Amino acid sequence: MKAMLSAFVVMGLIAVGAYYGLQNAGFGSGERQSSANVRLD
Repeated sequence: MKAMLSAFVVMGLIAVGAYYGLQNAGFGSGERQSSANVRLD
């Protein structure tokens, strides 16, 4: 039971870290596919 709970905690930490890491990495479609002539709001 202790191993399962610690696995859930680690899984949550990895998910939160991946979310914020990908948000800051600039992998959004607006940032990847826009050019200087395109204005996205």
